[in-house]
Amino acid sequence: MQPPDEPRGAHGVDEREFDAFYAASVGRIIGQLYAMTGDLAEAQDVVQEAFVRAWERRERLDLNGAPEAWVRTVAWRLAVSRWRRVRTALAFARRQGPPATVPPPEPHHVLLVQALRQIPEAQRRAVVLHHLCDLTVEQVATETGRPIGTVKAQLSRGRAALARLLADTELDPRTTRLSEVRHG
Repeated sequence: MQPPDEPRGAHGVDEREFDAFYAASVGRIIGQLYAMTGDLAEAQDVVQEAFVRAWERRERLDLNGAPEAWVRTVAWRLAVSRWRRVRTALAFARRQGPPATVPPPEPHHVLLVQALRQIPEAQRRAVVLHHLCDLTVEQVATETGRPIGTVKAQLSRGRAALARLLADTELDPRTTRLSEVRHG
């Protein structure tokens, strides 16, 4: 590649010339980067990215200069940059320590979610917003963009559907109130 202040000509390297350069050198450069990085997939990725950058600068590309060296250098720098990002991410993860253990969901929570999945989406959303998020009917209407009457109907139908689905379970609405399992 020539420096930007030394233009090669009005058109630089055309597509045919670049394709020939690519075809003649891509395998060789991948092999060289594979030897440098020890990772074939990484070598292929960084060489392809380096060729994309060469393509973007093709109007300044001098095929009589050392374009392979330029592509190889860019590919190497890309690999080093990726390693640094991975190293930084790993260091951050180590500083955070192991993830906190999360207890499994309570059986009544699983039952409720299974039942909610079986009712229509609009009813499910209204029931969750009203009963689990503690929003008023008016707030649910505002958030969902529905008239208050529609929200009331969705809540009524949703509660009736849930009552049928939860009958004879530990969440049977005849024996347990839905609000008692609100945030469990």
